[in-house]
Amino acid sequence: MSQQNYLVGLDIGSLNVRVAVAKTEEGAPHPSIIGIGESPSAGIRKGVIIDIEEAVSAISSALEKVERMTGVAITHATVAIGGAHISSTESHGVIAVSRADGEITENDIIRVIDASQAISIPPNREIIHVIPKNFIVDGQSGIKDPLGMTGIRLEVDTVIVQAAAPFIKNLHKALARAGIQPSDMVLAPLAAAHAALTKRQKELGVALVDMGGGTTGLVVFEEGELLHTSIVPAGSGHITNDIAIGLRTSIETAERVKIEFAHAIAKEVSRNEEIDLSKVDENEEESVSRYHLAEITEARLEEIFNLVNKELKNIDRDGKLPAGVVLTGAGAKMPGILELAKKQLRLPVQIGYPANINTIIDRVEDPAFATAVGLVLWAHEYSEGAKGSGKFGTDILESVGLSKMKKLFKKFLP
Repeated sequence: MSQQNYLVGLDIGSLNVRVAVAKTEEGAPHPSIIGIGESPSAGIRKGVIIDIEEAVSAISSALEKVERMTGVAITHATVAIGGAHISSTESHGVIAVSRADGEITENDIIRVIDASQAISIPPNREIIHVIPKNFIVDGQSGIKDPLGMTGIRLEVDTVIVQAAAPFIKNLHKALARAGIQPSDMVLAPLAAAHAALTKRQKELGVALVDMGGGTTGLVVFEEGELLHTSIVPAGSGHITNDIAIGLRTSIETAERVKIEFAHAIAKEVSRNEEIDLSKVDENEEESVSRYHLAEITEARLEEIFNLVNKELKNIDRDGKLPAGVVLTGAGAKMPGILELAKKQLRLPVQIGYPANINTIIDRVEDPAFATAVGLVLWAHEYSEGAKGSGKFGTDILESVGLSKMKKLFKKFLP
């Protein structure tokens, strides 16, 4: 596959594997999505691979669908990484400016970002992103891009995103067996934010909540900077499990019932409305109350939003984000979810759809594909040169030039 012409985003979720393929044309501001593929997930729980063979089969199935659709043989992809093992911490780097005249160069910027990684992390953890928030030159803070400025001392505040090294290695193994070489690995909610959030929202203050099957991702931006990121260990798959238990039916039937009949707010559903399960699954005979189904759904969604709000409280942003909350992921399509989220989070809430793309494929306009499309947009911004490791620091320095390094850190700044 010609990496100059095609970009691939691979979102490996707990319930589904989604792939987006885009074609880039010289002079075009945005990539054109020419194909998407989706297949049920297997061997993955809460964003983590627990069975490599099953995961390989699910990944291969999604890739085969999109290859048939586009006629493009896929060998490389920008891959989303998620799971409750993800954590983030703030760090600080300090260096002396290298030039005698005090002019700050790209090399100084790279060195100070690299210096911020000098923190103690357990041997089983791996840094996947080092994201600059703002720079400080000779005590003057709030500087977005210090290139060309004059000073003696350069500092940077960064957000360091870490993941469990064994889980990353298992993901690499599964990708290799599926014939995919990862061009980059990107935190899933960060990729979704890349597709669904505007520069204006990031400036005002916004939270993106990516509602996946096994986990819910959260990223918070303020003044154009990434303020916080975390993964909540509950997702829409837990709603399915609750429905299966509450209605005493199979997981497969519970998933279909959830998609066709569930509502996020019980009081908006008639107490007299019944669901004939035999129309969903011929092996079922009972009828169940749709109001009871909505009660089950509402209870789990309230728990998820309470966990999200707890994360916002930890950074003192609960009820304090002017641009509110943007919901992405398949779970965001639940009827009534906007009203429930507004009530629980006490903020404006809207559904996030992939933007800044060209496509004639209607299915792309779906919050479930925000991460896959975001991965394509991520790759489009800095796909030149060698394929990086997905983090700032020594590994990147070995594989890319200074111009790409500058492009990497500037993508997080307004």
